[in-house]
Amino acid sequence: MKDIMVVFTGGTIGSTKQGSSVDVNASGSYMIIDQFKEQYDLDVSMETIQPINILSENLIAQQWLSLAEQIKQIPQDQYKGIIVTHGSDTLAYSAAMLGFLLSHTRIPIVLIASNYPLEDERANGLRNFGEAVQWIMKEAPPGVFVVYENNRGDSQLYLATRLMQCEAFTDQYRSPYELTLGQLKQGKLAWSDDPRNPTLQQLVPVVNRCSASIEQVTELADQIMYIKPFPGLNYELYQWGSNKPKAIVHDLYHSATACSLDSGPYSLPVFIRRCRQQGIDVYLTPAKRAEDVQYASTAKLFEAGAVLLGGMAPEAAMAKLMLGYTMLPEHEDIVSFMTEEELYHELHRTYR
Repeated sequence: MKDIMVVFTGGTIGSTKQGSSVDVNASGSYMIIDQFKEQYDLDVSMETIQPINILSENLIAQQWLSLAEQIKQIPQDQYKGIIVTHGSDTLAYSAAMLGFLLSHTRIPIVLIASNYPLEDERANGLRNFGEAVQWIMKEAPPGVFVVYENNRGDSQLYLATRLMQCEAFTDQYRSPYELTLGQLKQGKLAWSDDPRNPTLQQLVPVVNRCSASIEQVTELADQIMYIKPFPGLNYELYQWGSNKPKAIVHDLYHSATACSLDSGPYSLPVFIRRCRQQGIDVYLTPAKRAEDVQYASTAKLFEAGAVLLGGMAPEAAMAKLMLGYTMLPEHEDIVSFMTEEELYHELHRTYR
């Protein structure tokens, strides 16, 4: 039996300096195996596959299905765990999608990234890999996770569906409520005992409608638009003919608000009503639970026909919407799927 299957996908962690730029190459991904053997005195056997080798900013939605299917084909009775190396730019989106599609895993699947190419002394990629390996070998339960070291040198463990985008200026990942599953140190987990976290006992293989029918999901709905508000956003600039989005995910300010003027080109309620008349669904994120939203301006957005995706990271919301619009035909079914049906602990609720 091999201990760990390592799945390379490219990204910064699989890149090297090439002249004045950084890019993937054929040998870059395997550098992490060599560095691990040099710096860690651990008797671990590994096998590797490389389904794709791209910079993660070039990832398209359809490749998620191919990657998930290839991971699903790995014989889990032959490995203690799977590590997926991934670029940092789109890791949060890939983690969410793989969390939804592979939630029924019987062994741990751990995604990692690196803030710099491995040959750069500032890189945390090897340490992320090392913690993932040690955790799998010692105590990791089944599930889909992300391991990433923060700028204080703490190795954070995230649930895959609760990771938010990496910050541009700090190279740090975030999560809703700044809540992680805990910190790893030499493969031992210091658990974050928060009622919004599922317990270790609840981190068992979860069969949802996506993971159960992964073979039948042959394409993902990519007609979904993401809009981020700012003062002066003119919604009249958004025009389309026959090639229109199926849904729009509209970001919110931190108080779950956006411009709610009664009329004019800057009014989100006016834009929502126009979208609804054209058969385009509008969802709002991020926000706390719907019952925690108190501003009258936000109520106007609901009255106009928008749906709030409360307690969910925007990255998980985008991935889940792609699945919803792929599998479900009716607006009401998709709304219920998004707001009530928990696929893999993506909804921040009280677990105990």
